[in-house]
Amino acid sequence: MRILLLGSGGREHALAWKISQSPLCTQLFIAPGNAGTLLLGTNCPIGVTDFEAIAALCVAEQIDMVVVGPEEPLVKGIREFLTAYDGLGSLKIIGPGKEGAQLEGSKAFAKAFMERHAIPTARYKEFSASNYEEGVAYLQQHPLPIVLKADGLAAGKGVLICETLSEALQGFEAMIREARFGEAGKKVVVEQFLRGIEISVFVLTDGKQYVLLPEAKDYKRIGEGDRGLNTGGMGAVSPVPFVDAALWKKIEERVVVPTINGLQQDGIPYCGFVFIGFMIVAGEPFVIEYNCRMGDPETEVVIPRLTSDLVALLDAAASGTLSQTGLQIDPRTACTVVAVSGGYPEEYQKGHPIAGLDQQQDALIFHMGTARKDGQVVTSGGRVLAVTSFATSIAEAAAKSQRVQQQIQFKDKYWRTDIGYEFS
Repeated sequence: MRILLLGSGGREHALAWKISQSPLCTQLFIAPGNAGTLLLGTNCPIGVTDFEAIAALCVAEQIDMVVVGPEEPLVKGIREFLTAYDGLGSLKIIGPGKEGAQLEGSKAFAKAFMERHAIPTARYKEFSASNYEEGVAYLQQHPLPIVLKADGLAAGKGVLICETLSEALQGFEAMIREARFGEAGKKVVVEQFLRGIEISVFVLTDGKQYVLLPEAKDYKRIGEGDRGLNTGGMGAVSPVPFVDAALWKKIEERVVVPTINGLQQDGIPYCGFVFIGFMIVAGEPFVIEYNCRMGDPETEVVIPRLTSDLVALLDAAASGTLSQTGLQIDPRTACTVVAVSGGYPEEYQKGHPIAGLDQQQDALIFHMGTARKDGQVVTSGGRVLAVTSFATSIAEAAAKSQRVQQQIQFKDKYWRTDIGYEFS
């Protein structure tokens, strides 16, 4: 099978690493890819939303399957575009259509979907410029803390957790009237704050059947002890120690099954991954968000734990035969530690050479924001590298990843030394 993988981050490097191991994959193309994916297949300098160029590549290279890594092309309708393109009628696409992708593309759509299908989530109301004053009044009588979410895609940064009323009012104004998040913030979901522990659950579905991948916990804050600005993710662990059989049963029965059934009831075809972000409150699962793709850096701990053939699973999802497949998981613990450019998640520099990547290590090094320039691997993003290690405990796996990070150098490099701290 000739496979095209879309994306350029750590998620895509992890997927490429796993896909390339499958005997079903005869050739792998990655668009645009990074310096890490270059070692696993053919990088193609095409942007993930350049649908015309992607379709032309699929025709020219006789691609059998497209795996969509990031959310933006899904929300913008890449499935519909490729399906309608002349000569691509039999193309298998992993990723939902435009409507299914609204689970991530619109917070208001997702909340209404959960409400409609009795899926446990925080109470909410939505506001825009048309009912701005009503929103201000709502905030003034709402208990604190309070959560404000930009309705659309905001690169993981469209969520404000406000501890005071003045903070909430300023954030509300900045979103709707000052367009801090552009189009994404024209509609704002105001949500009840849930106090608990976050985990991520990943589902692969053909729209009717599904398989549950291992759960993970990621670390969003830039600073030690989960302090400071939100990022795309500074590390992750899998499995999560407190997720036992009883909690897993609640997650599956109260959320996963109603989600898959809800998609069918609403007439929304769906083939691909559903990421479900949970807040576990006193042992009870509440959904805080859906994503229409795998998470990053969670993919870097979840995918390495799969001992099953990923391409066989993706093919079963595309063919509607997931019920005939099984899933094998490595029982060991995986921990990934992310290294970022100095200044991230605010301003940072690119183009710094990276040293120490060629050492043989008992770890996986996934490239997140790298490129090759003049024969050298250099930084090209805020998040640069994710190092994933296996061990029998989180503390041991984290220590192994830390040791590898210490041996890789680039200018102004920063990483958190406490990933998995609450379980060590």
